[in-house]
Amino acid sequence: MNLAHIAARTLEHYDGRAEQFWQGTCDHDVSQNIDALLRHIEGPPPFAILDFGCGPGRDLRTLTDLGHRAVGVEGARQFVAMARSYSGCEVWHQDFFKLDLPDQRFDGIFANASLFHVPTAILPRVLSELRATLKPQGVLFTSNPRGQNEEGWRGGRYSVFHDYHSWRSYLESAGFAEISHYYRPPGLPREQQPWLASIWRRGC
Repeated sequence: MNLAHIAARTLEHYDGRAEQFWQGTCDHDVSQNIDALLRHIEGPPPFAILDFGCGPGRDLRTLTDLGHRAVGVEGARQFVAMARSYSGCEVWHQDFFKLDLPDQRFDGIFANASLFHVPTAILPRVLSELRATLKPQGVLFTSNPRGQNEEGWRGGRYSVFHDYHSWRSYLESAGFAEISHYYRPPGLPREQQPWLASIWRRGC
């Protein structure tokens, strides 16, 4: 598996469509997901939050407006610039496959529609790195398009479509304990809910 090629081609896809992506997602309501993360973090706010795959900065700004200390990490260069400008937050330009994250820095990680770009071959390592950057008892939120564990190229992006059982296995093997999971959008039949959201706690 050529990870450098996977990363470069996927990031090129986003960089070439950055403005189009922003226009298509800037008004998406993910308040259910943000609330799912924040309400499970222990201790008094404000919280230190890592927005993993922050894109153009929509959720960074929301988290900051809620009074939290949000930092973004993003691989697409165009998104990094847009997120810094839009949110006013610190945004780290890092390839997901070559992360360099501080140890036990964050109370929570918001990984909304980002981890599904990580190939299963290196997913255990990436999850371990995310666990390490959380404080003990810190909380990880994830939301990914669900499927039957298909993996490969889809529309110019490398994507993995986990089912719940496989996703749970990866997270538990990485040292996370499940808090809860649900499907989105809310209020629809399961076949019309393409997103699997889940919340996990890091043990000591």
